[in-house]
Amino acid sequence: MFQGATSLNIDAKGRLMIPSKHRVSFQGNGGETIVLTAHPHRCLLLYPIKSWEPIRSKLMAFSSFDKTASAYKRILVGFAEELGLDNSGRLLISPTLRQFAKFEKQVMLIGQGSHFEIWSRTFWEKQLENLEVEPDNLSPDFQGFAL
Repeated sequence: MFQGATSLNIDAKGRLMIPSKHRVSFQGNGGETIVLTAHPHRCLLLYPIKSWEPIRSKLMAFSSFDKTASAYKRILVGFAEELGLDNSGRLLISPTLRQFAKFEKQVMLIGQGSHFEIWSRTFWEKQLENLEVEPDNLSPDFQGFAL
């Protein structure tokens, strides 16, 4: 389970140190493959390969003649990279993905249960500033949900 919010720095080579408490989940038995991809909200998504594969399969099943489905495929599958952590627990983020997400030095690692979102610190702060939840406009999935 990936949860929590952590402020991290990207080094000059584009490497991100994954916190030790999460490395075990990514390294698995002998260094599990990780998938890093773009999200339409200009953040990156970080999945263990086993969690990513069903998502990729669903995306690939959509018609290429559907404009919305094609746009999502181009972003989610088109930017997807299979990676591994180095011996120091760092993840190398490609220049293409760093540019897409507008990463500078500081990023936020945000747990989403099955995966992490990685946000530029600036974009994350904007997300929090614009965070508005209207209880009257909840989707049906949230009806009856309580904390």
